[in-house]
Amino acid sequence: MNSREIGICGIGAVTGYGWGRELLWEGLADGKHAASLLGGYGPNRDEAAWVARVPEGGDPADGPSRFARAMRAAAREAIEDAHERGWTPGRQVGLLHAVVLGEVDLWREFYLTRNGDLTPREYLALMPSTPMSTFMQDHDFHGPAMNVSAMCASGNAGLLTAKAWLDAGIVDDVVFVATDLSLVPENVLHFVRLGVAITDVDPLDACRPFQQGSRGFCMGEAAVSFVLSKRADRPYALTLGGAMSHDGHHVTSIEPGLEHVRGCFRDALANAGVPASAVRYLNAHGPGTKQCDRAEATMLEELFGSETGIYSMKPLVGHCQGAASAVEMATAALAYDRGYIPAPPTVAPGHPQLLNGRTPIGDGLTVKSSLGMGGHNSVVVLAPPS
Repeated sequence: MNSREIGICGIGAVTGYGWGRELLWEGLADGKHAASLLGGYGPNRDEAAWVARVPEGGDPADGPSRFARAMRAAAREAIEDAHERGWTPGRQVGLLHAVVLGEVDLWREFYLTRNGDLTPREYLALMPSTPMSTFMQDHDFHGPAMNVSAMCASGNAGLLTAKAWLDAGIVDDVVFVATDLSLVPENVLHFVRLGVAITDVDPLDACRPFQQGSRGFCMGEAAVSFVLSKRADRPYALTLGGAMSHDGHHVTSIEPGLEHVRGCFRDALANAGVPASAVRYLNAHGPGTKQCDRAEATMLEELFGSETGIYSMKPLVGHCQGAASAVEMATAALAYDRGYIPAPPTVAPGHPQLLNGRTPIGDGLTVKSSLGMGGHNSVVVLAPPS
């Protein structure tokens, strides 16, 4: 590999499809969404709602919550996968954890059920450092370990931070994990009130990125992990570069002129050292909202050729908030390995460059964009391992 190319050499995943990378891929390959109808999520708490919630599971030794168990299970699976693909840890292995709302189930219990009455051990389980600390102890890793948060762009932000560490020689390898298991009824309700989350119809009907009639997104959960290294024998994909910026405009809305979104795309291509003509796929943020559809479709048409296909995974996995771009990037990396993109089936007239269902993948580059709430723009450039 080129010294600036960072290999994604291990992948782990816990999603609404279940506990494991292969369950994620099988669900996507079947074109079936990960959501189910769960009771207690409606405005009156007596209604069912469509949410792609991570099911109960995991190893109790990993912690008392779904959050801790999912975070550590995904990271462990990525490490085991990387070992099987020929990776050997270097002297300094760092850990980056992308998280927006951590341990929501435990904090909810802390305030609403336990009235703040916990043992010291139980209280420490609430701290964001605890699952990271126990993970580093288990694997005897001693590089830097820290959290990254950029709302729904946190996955891209974490990956680019990992690349910066590797480029600077701060670490030899990075385990990056993005975790968001925050679908308690209160959080879902407020996203519905914001007018972006849809819970009352089948997700594939409600969430139609770049298609007519899209109403927003179904909410999802995920923990997704990557092992990143310059010494990967058989990487799934290569991270060439990327960029981040901020609109500085509004707490939810994208700046209408798209100046900083456009600049982020251009800076990412420049950082990766590639022309726009080399990009074959745009793995979009694509939450199915009008402003995001408009922003990313504009970038597609302004910067890339007519042969560049666009797709969004949110109709299938849901919007996984702090883990959204990570689960979508895992899909892009696995697609190079498996030979096709498991794009969602289209259900309505849409953009002429929108992929429809399973699509054979070529050798071109993939751009992964993520436009986080509050103005967080991020773009990552991925290449096939060849």
